Amino acid sequence: MSADHPLWEIWTKTLRRWGIQALAASLLEAAGPLTTLGAQLVYLSQPVMSSFFPRCQLDALANMLDNPVETQQFIVFLRESSAS
Repeated sequence: MSADHPLWEIWTKTLRRWGIQALAASLLEAAGPLTTLGAQLVYLSQPVMSSFFPRCQLDALANMLDNPVETQQFIVFLRESSAS
């Protein structure tokens, strides 16, 4: 289990509220190794994005995207959350 699971709950609730939970899981799954590039984009955009999102969430997102195993775990978490 990841220490970021409390954040995963927050992210999942937000994605569900926006109606894009399944889409986000599919995009993460399809991106495969490109998620590392996504992580770098999150790191680079932190100075701007930290005005809109807490820095700890941006760090957690970048770390999750940079770790293929954790990204896969989050995809499973998203899919399980949408099934319930």
